[in-house]
Amino acid sequence: MKNLVIIMSVLFASFSVNAQTKTEAKSKPGIANIQTSAQCGSCKTRIENKLNYTKGVKFAELDLITKKVLVKFSPNKITLAEVKKVISNLGYSADGLEANKKSMNALPKCCQPGGH
Repeated sequence: MKNLVIIMSVLFASFSVNAQTKTEAKSKPGIANIQTSAQCGSCKTRIENKLNYTKGVKFAELDLITKKVLVKFSPNKITLAEVKKVISNLGYSADGLEANKKSMNALPKCCQPGGH
């Protein structure tokens, strides 16, 4: 009987630790610095507005000096690849993912490559 109680206690403790670890992993936001082809304030506004209103993205801010956008997101709601795809669909490159050509050509001239 004593052995049964010990086994049950160990099993309960292991399930409890496993459940806590999974919960912590889901609640921690993903963080990424994504290199873009953004060039100006208009680009900054466009990228930040789109990302900050994208489901699963908690925060996005573009540094125009480095052309990197800092993105904090919930990995259980959106993947890093999906975040990059949002940027690409706006007409900007994102960490080697090429910009959507049609969207890039629709950008104001100042936002297109070589526009500044």
